[in-house]
Amino acid sequence: MSAEPTSSPPAGRRPAPDPPRPTPPAGGTPGALVRWCLDVINSHDAASLRQAYAPGVRARFPMRTVRGADELVAWWASVFAAVPDLTMTIEGMAEQGEGRSGEVFLRWRLTGHHTGGDWEGIAPSGARLDLDGMDHFVVEDGHVASNFVVFDQMQFARQIGLLPADGSRLDVGLRTAFNALTRRRTRRG
Repeated sequence: MSAEPTSSPPAGRRPAPDPPRPTPPAGGTPGALVRWCLDVINSHDAASLRQAYAPGVRARFPMRTVRGADELVAWWASVFAAVPDLTMTIEGMAEQGEGRSGEVFLRWRLTGHHTGGDWEGIAPSGARLDLDGMDHFVVEDGHVASNFVVFDQMQFARQIGLLPADGSRLDVGLRTAFNALTRRRTRRG
C-alpha cells in the first residue's frame, strides 16, 4: 500500500481540527439507533454518542444513575479509559415501536482488560473482563431518552479480584463468617 502525497491547505484556509464524527442513522428505527451506538462504543468515540442522547437522558447502571447527555458522555469516556480494549457484542435484540420512537431490549457481552484508569473508583486490576448483561432503551423521536442496564456485579467483582473466586477457601470462609454473624444478629432479635 502506498502513501498518498500530502499537501498544505490553500492559502487562508486551515485544515479541520478533527475528522467529521459519524452520525446516527437518519430516520432509522430505535433498533438501528442502538446498533449505531454499539458501533460507536466499539470505536471508543464517547463524544459521538452525544448525538444519540436526548438532552435529559437518564441511564441507570448497577453502580449509579447518570443524568444528562454531558454526564453520560463523560461516563463512557471514563469506561474507555479504564478498559482500553473494551468490545461489546450484541447477543440478542428485540424492539417494539413505530418510526423513530419505541423500546429496545438488548442482551450483550462485554470483553476487555481493566488496565487503564479507575472504573467507578476501582483501581486498574489488569484483569480480563468477560461480562454479559442487558439494556432496556427507551427511544423518543430518534434519541435515547432512558437506558436501564443490568449485569451481574458479583461476576464483575470476582473477575477483577474484588471478591474471591467462587468456591475458593477465602470465599467459603467469608460465607461461613457472614452466616455466623447473621445467626448472631438474628438471636439478638
